[in-house]
Amino acid sequence: MNTAQKIVKNTTVLLISQVLSFLLAFFYTIYYANYLGAAGFGILSAAIALAGILTIFTDLGLSALTVREVARDKAIASKYMGNTTIIKLIFSAITFLATFIIVQLFVQDQQSAIVIYIITIAFILNVISGTFSAVFQAYEEMEYQSVATVLNSILMFAAVYIAIFYNANIMAFAMIYLIINFIILLFNVIICLWKFVVPKFEVDFQFWKALIMEAYPLAIASIFALIAFKIDTIMLAFISGDVATGLYSAAYKLLEALMFIPSVYATALLPVFSKFHVSSQDSLQFSYYKSFKYLSMLGIPIAVGTTLLADQIITFIYRNGYTEATVILQILIWAIPIIFVSYVLGASITSINRQHETVRISFLCMLLNVGLNLLLIPTYGYLGAAIVTVITELALFIFYFHLISKYLCKIKLREVLMKPLIASLVMALFIILVKTNLFVVIAIATIIYFAVLILLKSFSEDDKEIFRQITGKYLNK
Repeated sequence: MNTAQKIVKNTTVLLISQVLSFLLAFFYTIYYANYLGAAGFGILSAAIALAGILTIFTDLGLSALTVREVARDKAIASKYMGNTTIIKLIFSAITFLATFIIVQLFVQDQQSAIVIYIITIAFILNVISGTFSAVFQAYEEMEYQSVATVLNSILMFAAVYIAIFYNANIMAFAMIYLIINFIILLFNVIICLWKFVVPKFEVDFQFWKALIMEAYPLAIASIFALIAFKIDTIMLAFISGDVATGLYSAAYKLLEALMFIPSVYATALLPVFSKFHVSSQDSLQFSYYKSFKYLSMLGIPIAVGTTLLADQIITFIYRNGYTEATVILQILIWAIPIIFVSYVLGASITSINRQHETVRISFLCMLLNVGLNLLLIPTYGYLGAAIVTVITELALFIFYFHLISKYLCKIKLREVLMKPLIASLVMALFIILVKTNLFVVIAIATIIYFAVLILLKSFSEDDKEIFRQITGKYLNK
């Protein structure tokens, strides 16, 4: 199996699992968002955001480091797994202690406090599970990670349906996250022991020091990036209340759902890019350019189409209780094309061992995000938070793009973006003029977009050759 086929195989299995996961998440999110109402949904969303920020300290970049290093040398997999698991367990205890202190200082409502504790433990289990899924990724056997993703969503869907059927309270929904994350952890452990490698548990302080010193730039950068990505939800909860948080989270959930596309692609790319860095710089530069181009082609029309169809999308998904989320979605969606290409930039930076240079970038973006949120949320509420999210993602992209242009290769943005923008404008004209069923409009608009791309000769001979390698068949020019 050649490199292109490996990337596509891993991307495809992850993409299929994420699509299935998204469809199931689509339904169970509708169920519990409408069942809990904007206020209850806001409480749960704030707890998830806080736990997401705090539990990043449990991983400290060790999973990403494991993927990179084990992809280069499978012989060290056992040592990496055992040591990183022990380190994560130690940091898990510290993370929960930090959660307890924060809740005691800032959270007055007892129900909200309990929800935060439960969700935090669930997220800790997920981080520990990531040690084992990192091995699947390093071995480029993404199908096991895909099964875990689908299993997680099936269990979530069933549990949410049962909880609603029995009129459960919000704490029951928090417990669903805890129980299912525990099940997924068991699944990953069993598959890893059965199919891959047995962890070598040991207390090797010298190795721990080397791991943490190598991983900390990834960790610090992830911490700053996650704070910038999640702090708006927490600040909204404190400043504007649970209802505003629920409305914002309703639109934000759709943003997160779309992020599975670059996420699975970048997951498949990282081990490949890491190997290219030590074997072929030309292949690395070529793969980076093509990845940037393809994800740009996907992200731009999604932003344009969602902006024009946001009211129908929100009404279809959340009914009338969330109509105010329409304008939030119309703003937030413009972060999507930026995030799509930023995933490629992030994977490229890690693969060439330049992750330490992302620390300052992530810190500056975090300061920008927090500062703008403090300035805009008190006056503009969720609209201010949405605008700040787009600005922050744009700033992160500019910094990352400069870094990768310096150390890998420079892309002419006009050359890459012009044709997708023209095709998106043609597609937008169709959406504006034709008023019919939402899904019919989306389907026809998609066909129009790619038809225009073809007419503009957006796909070069290299693109055709990549497709030939993927399919293994010769296509007529």
